[in-house]
Amino acid sequence: MTYVVTDNCIACKYTDCVEVCPVDCFYEGENMLVIHPDECIDCGVCEPECPADAIRPDTEPDMEKWVEFNRKYSEAWPVIITKKDPLPDAEARDGETGKLETLFSEAPGEGG
Repeated sequence: MTYVVTDNCIACKYTDCVEVCPVDCFYEGENMLVIHPDECIDCGVCEPECPADAIRPDTEPDMEKWVEFNRKYSEAWPVIITKKDPLPDAEARDGETGKLETLFSEAPGEGG
C-alpha cells in the first residue's frame, strides 16, 4: 500500500503534510503536491494532516491512475520538506470538481 495525492490538492497546495512525513517523499509542482509511491512507507501520518482531504490510500477504488500520476510527477518535480503557505484561493477551490482538466500545471514548484 502507498498513499497518493489526488486532484483536490490542485490549486490548493496545502503543505501541512510535508512536515510530518518521516521519509520526505513529497514533491512540489507549481500548484499541487505528489507523493513518490515507491518512497512512501505507508505510515499514514500525512493523510489526516491534509485540510483538503486530497491524500488517499491506494487501496481505495480507482486509485491506480493516481499512483501513476504521483509517480510521474514525483520523478520530475523537486522534493519539498518545509511547510509553506497554501495558494491564495485554496479555501475557495477546496472541493471544486474538474481541477485536473482545467487547473493542473505540469510545471515544477520551488521545492525546499
